[in-house]
Amino acid sequence: MKRRKAAGRILAVLLALGLWQLAAMAVNLPVLLPAPHRVLLRLGRLCLEGTTWAVVLRTTVRILAGFLSGLLLGGLAAALALRFPAIETLLWPYVAAMKSVPVASVIILILIWCSAGRLVPLIAFLMAFPILYGNLLAGLRAADPELLEMAELFHIPWTRRLRCLYLPRLRPYLRSGCGMAMGLCWKAGVAAEVIGVVSGSIGEQLYAAKVYFQMADLLAWTVLIVLCSAVLERLTAVLTDHLCRRWSRL
Repeated sequence: MKRRKAAGRILAVLLALGLWQLAAMAVNLPVLLPAPHRVLLRLGRLCLEGTTWAVVLRTTVRILAGFLSGLLLGGLAAALALRFPAIETLLWPYVAAMKSVPVASVIILILIWCSAGRLVPLIAFLMAFPILYGNLLAGLRAADPELLEMAELFHIPWTRRLRCLYLPRLRPYLRSGCGMAMGLCWKAGVAAEVIGVVSGSIGEQLYAAKVYFQMADLLAWTVLIVLCSAVLERLTAVLTDHLCRRWSRL
């Protein structure tokens, strides 16, 4: 089944590349739509340049800072909301605003209040917090109420309840939330770099490619963003599963 799924995905990618090639041939203007092989060649050149990975590392660190802040504060807020229902009510307008306010508006507001260097972590945090908070709260509430009542009756320590009762239910919610939040952090984080023209970032490279009309560079950096986001999403899922299994065995 896994091999069939992998083969299906490979065929889908090849089909997409074929459609891209046909579109490039129809346009016949590389300055507007370069062919896939031109973009892949440019991507290969970028990967061989040391400055490329320095740029990727700076952007990644900024995005991870916001993501981890959202994870820690989202987990803390979810635990408090579970224990004190009034906390959930108090947080509701802020969480709703984070979910609904356009990212561009938030980016402009932050640029007015703060320097461009602080922009990406703040945007990544605002993207990650509501997703992780909502998923973790739902996961905590999914614990079996009868088992929780028994644990309360026998005065089982809170740490053991968390490990044996909450964590098994929390794991799929945590994994799903981290995957969604990481993808959104990359999308919004790079968009913030483009709008704020953050120095030494992937967004700055995209902005320069747009200014100088370098479509091959623009698409090559876009492919690199997709690859980085996919790798980090996968690493986050693997790390989450590992930590949950290890903690449950303690």
